[in-house]
Amino acid sequence: MPKIDRIDADILSRLQSDGRLSNARLAEQVSLSETPCWRRLKRLEETGVIEGYQAVVNRRALGLGVMAFVQLTCSEHDEETTAEFQNAIEASPQVLSCHNTTGDADFLLQVVASDLDDYSRFVEKVIRRLPGVTSIRSNLSLRELKSSNRLPIPEAVFR
Repeated sequence: MPKIDRIDADILSRLQSDGRLSNARLAEQVSLSETPCWRRLKRLEETGVIEGYQAVVNRRALGLGVMAFVQLTCSEHDEETTAEFQNAIEASPQVLSCHNTTGDADFLLQVVASDLDDYSRFVEKVIRRLPGVTSIRSNLSLRELKSSNRLPIPEAVFR
């Protein structure tokens, strides 16, 4: 794990709040001059602490009104089936996240769709065709109480 101090943590927190901060503004906010701030930022990027930058887009503004959490159980776990499953999931833009989980299901997917008909088509054309899937259980979100991709930065990472 890369060394992260309190200034790095401050940089990460500020960039998670506003990824469009210029280096000059970021340096000012973390009380550094521009060159040391830029060096720290580049180190955080090069070591993989910062994986990239993106805009946070409102899914409803794009007409994606349905959010589903889909539990999948699989009968096959061999390398070939797993690779085929993973490739199909990665190729599906409707799948926002996929986690291999403990418990009753093998995988938990977060899926968006424009409406229930669109979600039904996705289940039929994508999920039901995934290799080794024996059970599909969908939970539809009625109301989103919190949505964030901002990570807490624990004190334990400071060295």
